[in-house]
Amino acid sequence: MSIDSFTMSPLPAILFGAGKAQMLPQTLADYGRLVLLLVGERSLQTNPVWPKLQESMEDLGLEVHIEKITGEPSPKLVDAIVEDYRQHDVAVVAAIGGGAVLDGGKAIAAMLTMEGSIIEYLEGVGSREPAGTKVPFVAVPTTAGTGSELTCNSVISAVSREGFKKSLRHENFMPDAAIIDPVLTANCPDKVSAFCSMDGFSQLVEAYLSSKATPMTDDLALGAISRLGRLNGPLTRICQGKADLADRTAMSYGAAISGICLANAGLGIIHGFASVLGGLFPIPHGAVCATLLAVCNRVTLTKLQKEQSDSVALQKYARLGRIFSNREKASDRFYQESFIEMLIELTELVQPAPLSSYGITFSDLETIAVQSGCKNNPIELDVGERKEILKELL
Repeated sequence: MSIDSFTMSPLPAILFGAGKAQMLPQTLADYGRLVLLLVGERSLQTNPVWPKLQESMEDLGLEVHIEKITGEPSPKLVDAIVEDYRQHDVAVVAAIGGGAVLDGGKAIAAMLTMEGSIIEYLEGVGSREPAGTKVPFVAVPTTAGTGSELTCNSVISAVSREGFKKSLRHENFMPDAAIIDPVLTANCPDKVSAFCSMDGFSQLVEAYLSSKATPMTDDLALGAISRLGRLNGPLTRICQGKADLADRTAMSYGAAISGICLANAGLGIIHGFASVLGGLFPIPHGAVCATLLAVCNRVTLTKLQKEQSDSVALQKYARLGRIFSNREKASDRFYQESFIEMLIELTELVQPAPLSSYGITFSDLETIAVQSGCKNNPIELDVGERKEILKELL
């Protein structure tokens, strides 16, 4: 089988596995003494790993300044922290937390080296191009979902009826090091873990089905999806709140791979919706993905079956179905449909709230549908089709 040409973005140093968090203090010390550490509201402070990390950093003589990122990072929050530390000789920025904390840390590391407000550099909002400079940045995820530890963009939100959710992006904004320790995710509440897992899984599926997919992203995405297993596998157990460390390790790996894949293959209609919804309404990103995953794939698959029977994406849907099915030697059509059924079962396990619970009304659907992107989806869904998806989930 021939392999089409492709390009691949660079990756950071990756330290993966249980116990790797203990390598953080020395990793930071290698960059210098003054550390700006971004954390979430409480997840790190209540993690049993934290006291030993603090002790190790003190032993190494690190001067650690801690700032909190609560909720999605906003331009106002990033600008305020940058203003406080711009005159300091920050040697390294580190972020320990969920995707929002990592995105915030990534943005702050970049903006410490640039003038002005971050809003001036955001895609689709600002008019200035980022220089691509940053303070060294180390990413340490405590959730398994966004894959932000292995991407070069930072998602910044200004949530309101006129709000936005946009990226600060440059290839050089990739973290210098990513320390991925599944033990850190064990402290995450079950519901949050489930939503994060649906986000990471959605990213793997969207990147695999993407019209921009490459042979490498296909192999990476399909391999990670296979590790998440059948209906009794790690993904299902996380969604049931029954995960052990092996399940969390599989999901941490899957989330990291999803970051690589989305950075190189792009995402589809689910994250097209999520970007708009997250800017207009106070809805958690993982909850959006959990809500949209099954319906968006069902509508996409149905349209492919009707209009593009020779589509490569249909072959991919069948391949996905085979991973999660116990039945052998069935038709491609059977496996395509069984994959959608599996997504419906996952959604029922997680039980995401309807979109209306976040203040979304019927009158909002047209605006959301028009603004939502669909560029890498395996088949274009028009505004009417997007609106019907939203209506079904309202």
